[in-house]
Amino acid sequence: MPSHLYADRPAQPPEPASVDALISQARRLRGGLDAVRRDTAAGDGAQGRWQRALCDLAVHQLDDLYDQLGQLKKGLPPSAAHDGRAQEHPDPYGNAGGAGDRHTRIGSAEWNLLTDEANWSEELFRIFGRSPAAGPLPLDELGSTLFSEDQPLLTAMLTACLVDGKPLDGEFRIVRPDGRVRTLHMRGEPVLDADGCTATMWAVFRDVSELRRSRRAVHDSRESLRHSRELARTEHRLAVELQEAVLPPWRTSLRLPPDSAGSLDVASHYLPSTAGTPIGGDWYDALQLPDGRTLLTVGDLTGHGVTATSGMAMMLGALRGMAMAGIEPGPLMGWLNRLLEASVQPALGSAVCCRYDPASRVLCWAQAGHPAPLLFRAGTGRALTPPEGVLLGATSGAAYGQAEERLQAGDVLVLHTDGLLPYDVGLGRSNGTERLLALAPRLSAAGSAQDCLRTVVEEFGGDGYAGDACVLVARIGT
Repeated sequence: MPSHLYADRPAQPPEPASVDALISQARRLRGGLDAVRRDTAAGDGAQGRWQRALCDLAVHQLDDLYDQLGQLKKGLPPSAAHDGRAQEHPDPYGNAGGAGDRHTRIGSAEWNLLTDEANWSEELFRIFGRSPAAGPLPLDELGSTLFSEDQPLLTAMLTACLVDGKPLDGEFRIVRPDGRVRTLHMRGEPVLDADGCTATMWAVFRDVSELRRSRRAVHDSRESLRHSRELARTEHRLAVELQEAVLPPWRTSLRLPPDSAGSLDVASHYLPSTAGTPIGGDWYDALQLPDGRTLLTVGDLTGHGVTATSGMAMMLGALRGMAMAGIEPGPLMGWLNRLLEASVQPALGSAVCCRYDPASRVLCWAQAGHPAPLLFRAGTGRALTPPEGVLLGATSGAAYGQAEERLQAGDVLVLHTDGLLPYDVGLGRSNGTERLLALAPRLSAAGSAQDCLRTVVEEFGGDGYAGDACVLVARIGT
């Protein structure tokens, strides 16, 4: 009976030209894949790792395709069918060199059950890390190279093949003499004699270790990406809940003090980021103080997520407590600066703090590296001249000045965080400030703080925000 190892298949050899065309197509596909892999090489995080793992998996599959097409074109010389000599295959990449790791991924074997003779191709010796001088492993010793948990699988496959005549198809892991672990895919068939009994068994072994590694990398990256997304969703939900618990709950205009001459009509709005960034540390607040005056404040703490919102909650809570205790805006900023310096989580912050007296209509205010309040009166607008003040947390022992402004009935104050105004590399945010001041006629003519707020949001709401933004409008009553 002719050997089933190499020369037993009656199929006609393929036309070389058709195989060359397939190799050319595969080479072009590999070139395109290399370009995609280079583009994804700079990606960070779980998404980048997942993309690179998918590219690696596709590369390994193309490498296997190259090997198989090269073997298909070359064919197997009959003279090597029984003596185990090396089978040299052309490199589909066009690279020079002998057989390397890519050329040892597929090996074949035949076991004669009548004579106990075994024949292995040289590639199979390389895959198993076995010296050809030691000879091929007998079929009953093949399982000794496997992981103990994989041995029952091989036993079941061989039993089904030799007893029931079923083809072999399965994967198992072997431990080479050098200690390296490889994953092999085994495919084969029994060869029956004239009496229908199994005379020989042949099999092809394919080393799929790198392919399985790539698939595990894809799976691990996908799981990592899923886990990261779940964490991001959880953190976002916690940040939103914390922000909603800390910021004032009112959603309509608020009159402070209520039913008093010269009181403030106050409205505010929080604008979340439209760039997909996590929630930040922006805040706004309006609070009636025990002495009848009113606190107005907006601010921004660097960072995003739960860390930023918890820091914002700490700052706003301290600000409210000190304002209720009667501390003036300037010294209050100094204490906030000290608080941020002593914080476990280092951060920078900007803020503006105003204290309004309805009896005298005097606004006393201080700022820490923050845009000054905008005053709109009789159809015109201007930014208040800011007193001295640096970013919170930037300098130890920083001093903060105070400024005063006497307001009039019908005046409109607009306080905002810097995320409200679009940033231009050449002009900074000055262009956005000019756009905001240009709303003066409409703001002066508005009948309430809520109408003023609606005008501002309509003007800037479509610009898109790289970060969060807050805006607070206060209108002086008659």
